[in-house]
Amino acid sequence: MNSATVKTAAGYIAGLLFGLGLAISGMTDPARVLGFLDVAGAWDPTLMFVLGSAVGTTFVGYRLVFARGEPLFSANFQLPTKQALDGKLLGGAALFGIGWGLSGYCPGPAIASIGGISLPLLALLAAMVAGWFIAKRISQ
Repeated sequence: MNSATVKTAAGYIAGLLFGLGLAISGMTDPARVLGFLDVAGAWDPTLMFVLGSAVGTTFVGYRLVFARGEPLFSANFQLPTKQALDGKLLGGAALFGIGWGLSGYCPGPAIASIGGISLPLLALLAAMVAGWFIAKRISQ
């Protein structure tokens, strides 16, 4: 197998693990997210534990990966270089948060939920794809 095939397979495996983790933890259910945001009502702390586990795993995983000195399937690490908080980043983050809060879906769980497609999920996915195209158009 060539390196591009191995790199693609590694991406698929990572995506599969991510999707399985979302499904097993119940994060593909928008009611869980909306329950987490309902701090004055029937608060559901599940999302906090899932995110906390993800942060802990990432914290340890990155240290192990960077200790190697170079990635397995690439010549160098591809890390973001931009560190400024500008209007584009803050505006995008606000729009993302509003969409997540209104729908209960974040892009990962929305895509992982395709197996149980419903009209609200289909509407969200269509709007998400439209948003990507609009954002690309605006940023040009």
